[in-house]
Amino acid sequence: MKFINLLKKEISELINAQMILGLVVSLALFWLMGNVMQSVTTEIAEDAKNTNVYICDMDDSDVTHELIKDMENNGATVNKVTVNGEDYASAFKDNSFKSFVVLPKGFADQLAKGDKPELISVTKLRSASTFSGLTGGTDTAEALINKYVSIEISKQKGVSEEDLKNIESELTVVSHTVVADKSAKVSSGAVLGKITTTNLILPIIIMVLVLMTSQSLIASISNEKIDKTLETLLSAPVSRGSVITAKMLAAAIVALINAGVMMIGFSAYSKGMTGAVTNDLGVSEAVDKALSAGDAMKQLGLNLGFTDYLLVGVQLFITIMICLAISIILGALVNDSKTSQTMLLPIMMMVMIPWFVSMFTDVNSLPMIPRIIVYAIPFTHAFTSIPNLMFGNMTEFWIGMAYQIIVFAVVMFFALRLFKSDKILTMSLNFGQKSRFKKTGKTIED
Repeated sequence: MKFINLLKKEISELINAQMILGLVVSLALFWLMGNVMQSVTTEIAEDAKNTNVYICDMDDSDVTHELIKDMENNGATVNKVTVNGEDYASAFKDNSFKSFVVLPKGFADQLAKGDKPELISVTKLRSASTFSGLTGGTDTAEALINKYVSIEISKQKGVSEEDLKNIESELTVVSHTVVADKSAKVSSGAVLGKITTTNLILPIIIMVLVLMTSQSLIASISNEKIDKTLETLLSAPVSRGSVITAKMLAAAIVALINAGVMMIGFSAYSKGMTGAVTNDLGVSEAVDKALSAGDAMKQLGLNLGFTDYLLVGVQLFITIMICLAISIILGALVNDSKTSQTMLLPIMMMVMIPWFVSMFTDVNSLPMIPRIIVYAIPFTHAFTSIPNLMFGNMTEFWIGMAYQIIVFAVVMFFALRLFKSDKILTMSLNFGQKSRFKKTGKTIED
C-alpha cells in the first residue's frame, strides 16, 4: 500500500494542469496543420487526376488541329487559350487556371521534317509557398502531345535504332513563368527555389527575435518576482513606465545581438554551400539556372527595393513589440520556475503555426476556419510580409500591419495597467494550486 500511495503521489505531481494545457495546445496545433496539409494534398490530387488541359495553338495548322482532336479522343478536355503576341501573362487575365502549353509557330513544319518540335510551358506563380509549384502543371498536356508526336514520327520513318531514340525522346519544353502581368523565360521551380533561398533568413530572424525576447523578459520579471526584488525595484524613485521601458529595450537589444550573430553564421553557411557547388561543378547547368533565376526575378518584378525592406523592418519591429508586451503579462503570472517554462509555450505556438503554414502553402488557400485562426495570430503577418511585397499584395500587407498595430495597442494597454498596479506582485497562474505569494501573505497576517 505504501508503494501504491507513493506511485499515486508521483503520478498526481506529473499529471497536472500544465501538462494537460500542453496536450490541448499540441492537439490544436496538429489539427490545424492537418487541415493545412489536407488542403494542399487535396489540391495536388485533384490536379493529378484532372483531365483538363489548356493549349494556345499559335501554329494554327491542320497538324495542330489534328493533335488537339487526338487529345480529346484520349479523354482529355482541351481548353483553348489566347494570348496577345508573346505576352503570355495576358492569358491569365480573368481566368483561374494556373498553366498552359503553347504550340509555337512552325510546330507542324518541324514535325514534317521528322524532328520533335519545341513546346512552351507557361506557369503562373501566385505565392511563394513550397507547394505552389507542385499544382496546376502541364504534365498531362505534355505527355499527350509527346505521344502524338512519337506516333507521327514513327509513321514517317523506318524504325532504325537512331530513329527509335528520336521517337522515344522527350519533347523540348521551354518553360515560362508569369507573375501578375509579367513573364520570364524560366521554370517556375527555378524561381521558387530562388525565392525560398532569398526568404529563408527572415523566418530564422523572426524565430530568434521572438523567442529570445519573450524568454529573457519572462525570466527577468518572474525571477525578480520570485526573489522579491521586484518590490524593491518598483518602490525605487523611478517611474514604473521607465522600469517597463528599460526591461523591454534590454530584451530587444539582447535579441538583436543573437539574431545578428545567427544572420552572420547563416550567411557564412550559405556562402560555403554555394562555393562548394561552384568548385565541384564549375560553370555548370545548375549554376547557370540559378543565375538565370536571379535575372528572371528582376524581370518578373520579384526583387525587393529599399522601401520594401524598410516596410519589412517596420513590421518586424511591431512584431517584436507585440511579443514584449505579451511577455510582460505572462511573466507577471509566473510563481515558480516550472511555470516560467510553461508560459513560453503560447508564444512558441504563435510562432510555429504561421511559420509552418507559410512555408508549405498560401494562407489564403486554407479553408475558412483555419485561415481565420492563422490570420488571427499577429506573428503571421511578419512571415507573409516579404511574399506579399514580392507578389504585389499590398492590400494584405497594409491590413496585416494595421491589425498588428491594433493588437500591440491592446496588449500594451493591459501590460502597462498591470505593471502600474500592485497586482503584478501578487497575481499568478496557479492551475488549481495555492499560490506561494498568497501563502506568504496569509502567514504574515496570522
